Amino acid sequence: MGRRRNGARVNPVRLVSGRVAVLDRPDVDTDQIIPKQFLKRIDRTGYGPFAFFDWRYDEDGGERPEFELNRPEFSGAKVLLAARNFGCGSSREHAAWALSDYGLEAIVAPSFGDIFRTNAGKNGLLAIALPEDEVERLMESVDLDTGSEMTVDLERRVLVAPDGREVPFDFDESTRHRLLNGLDDIALTLQHEDEIAAYEAAHGIA
Repeated sequence: MGRRRNGARVNPVRLVSGRVAVLDRPDVDTDQIIPKQFLKRIDRTGYGPFAFFDWRYDEDGGERPEFELNRPEFSGAKVLLAARNFGCGSSREHAAWALSDYGLEAIVAPSFGDIFRTNAGKNGLLAIALPEDEVERLMESVDLDTGSEMTVDLERRVLVAPDGREVPFDFDESTRHRLLNGLDDIALTLQHEDEIAAYEAAHGIA
């Protein structure tokens, strides 16, 4: 049948470690993450320059210094600490694409829009929910003068805070499996290729 056995389609995610940024704004919706005028692109890549576009840039295309992610100490961040209900709003998968293309590999927040969280997991982006007081404590531990580092260990399900604390987190096991192994929907299906082939043979499916 020419199927690709157990083929991974996305890069495995086991450990995310690097600069951490803080976006302490509740109800950040997907239209703010990637505005609708940029949804005409047909590729999954190239959305990074447009992430948070209306917040990042002024009418002349210059960076707004008051926008949190334009702070130099957050430059190159791989982890984002966000407020509650991050990724709410429309179901556009482009939001996860834009954040990944921007360079983020993990979002930590008290809660997420359900569809965004699903899209993130399917695109190699960690969406980790922690109690609101814990997220606030993590934000307070970030050095706003020089920047801070954070590590997210998906294998151990532990986050290492800037102050050195280890913070355990829960994570959906099926999503964790696909992320650790770099599996998209097609690759997950192909893990059952033998059963599919047996069914097709038994029912005369060419």
